[in-house]
Amino acid sequence: MKNKIVLITGATSGIGWATAQEFKKVGAKLILCGRRKEKLELLDNKLGGKQKLLNFDVRDKNEVFKSFDSLPENWKDIDLLINNAGNAHGLDPVQSASLEDWDSMIDGNVKGLMYVTKAVLPSMIKRKKGHIINLGSIAGKEVYPNGSVYCSSKAAVDFFTRGLRIDLNPLGIRVGAIHPGLVETEFSDVRFKGDKKRASAVYEGMEALTAKEVASSILYMANVPEKVTIADMIILPTRQANSYINNRKNSL
Repeated sequence: MKNKIVLITGATSGIGWATAQEFKKVGAKLILCGRRKEKLELLDNKLGGKQKLLNFDVRDKNEVFKSFDSLPENWKDIDLLINNAGNAHGLDPVQSASLEDWDSMIDGNVKGLMYVTKAVLPSMIKRKKGHIINLGSIAGKEVYPNGSVYCSSKAAVDFFTRGLRIDLNPLGIRVGAIHPGLVETEFSDVRFKGDKKRASAVYEGMEALTAKEVASSILYMANVPEKVTIADMIILPTRQANSYINNRKNSL
């Protein structure tokens, strides 16, 4: 990955932050994207201050394309796109869930990912070369109670990835997805709107994955020979069997 141009969305925290650190270690040239400008700048400083920073919200279609147009010419030939940005809001049955939460999840997890992909593709198509790795979730493989819309959004990522791989296969562009299980990040803080007690309960007794462990798996996917495509990877904590079966320490 040395000197490869790697673009990471959602780089301001969690898996995105850890992924930036892992790819920096192997000499990649990073384009870091996120909504929180101060967090982007903090990460850039931690990585030596030589990254390109794009401050935008993936849900804003116009800002996505405007941001990519602003890149210097020598940064536009992106070798690897890591579509990491996403969110979960609420954990409620359909009949009582918030429409605003639904919009945030569908707009960020699905439409935002599609916008960024569309913005990056022209250069890859022109060169007939490139790699796209989308961040899905075990929730996109199996539905869990009260997660119907979040799970639907991640299932959409799964099927979009499959279709994208078919569309781009004749052009030599690789497409894959990684689907983590339980990862201890600020994910649950956001989902439960700052309710720390409820958020921490998600991880109790689980020995959840770390963001670095997922980032290392993304790096592995990216590092295989160009003739190889890892199309689909599921990574779970050992205590997790699927999206809803979790064997917590105190339950054994």
